Amino acid sequence: MKDLHMHTVFSDGKNTPEEMVQEAIRMGLDTVGISDHSHLDPCGMTLETSAEYRAEIARLKEKYAGQIRVLCGLERDFISDDFAEYDYVIGSVHLLTMPDGHHVSIDWTADKQREGVEKYFGGDWYAFAEAFFETEAKVVEVTKCDIIGHFDLISKFIEQEPAFDVHHPRYVKAWQKAADALLKTGKPFEINTGAISRGYRTSPYPAREIRDYIRAHGGKLILSSDSHSKETIAFKFEEYADEADPQIQNSEFRIQN
Repeated sequence: MKDLHMHTVFSDGKNTPEEMVQEAIRMGLDTVGISDHSHLDPCGMTLETSAEYRAEIARLKEKYAGQIRVLCGLERDFISDDFAEYDYVIGSVHLLTMPDGHHVSIDWTADKQREGVEKYFGGDWYAFAEAFFETEAKVVEVTKCDIIGHFDLISKFIEQEPAFDVHHPRYVKAWQKAADALLKTGKPFEINTGAISRGYRTSPYPAREIRDYIRAHGGKLILSSDSHSKETIAFKFEEYADEADPQIQNSEFRIQN
């Protein structure tokens, strides 16, 4: 089993990379990928600390060789300028860039999200969703990612504060158009359980109907904990293991850069 999405003290995680690796070994994982946030993400590393980060993961690769496969990943945001060499990249959209150069937060807090919708979209949540998914549709092209991160991150707060209807025709049309574009890339989408472990949602990203759509159209899914602490590595993987593509999830799969 592998888990390739986790954060450490190099960005917004609680544990060191070595503590995450040690816990993954204890849990019996065969592969662990550290994927801290990229430069220009609000939670991201500086370009200087990202170099230190790569050096630390290289040290852990050598130290724990024979016990677990350690990969040096990056969660590269759509606006990031960090294009250094990594073993793999998760491509994500955490912010929308507005014409005036300011950003609308997708997932910082529900209040920040609402403020952005009111200021830049006139309170039209479906216009916000359309803008998000238009950006999401280009995440592979822009970030050069190997894995598509939390495809419907815009819905992070929907269970606690239902600001819009995920079954509304405009919302559905927006995500389907983005999914169709990304399916053509052949890159796998995450089944991301991070919002469950942090108490925001009771189901993973993307929503069930989106996961079904991805699989029905030949797309592939990979399990991802988006863990920010060692206690939530591989969180609830057993509940969604049957949805993950076995070739990607098994130990023989290799990320292709």
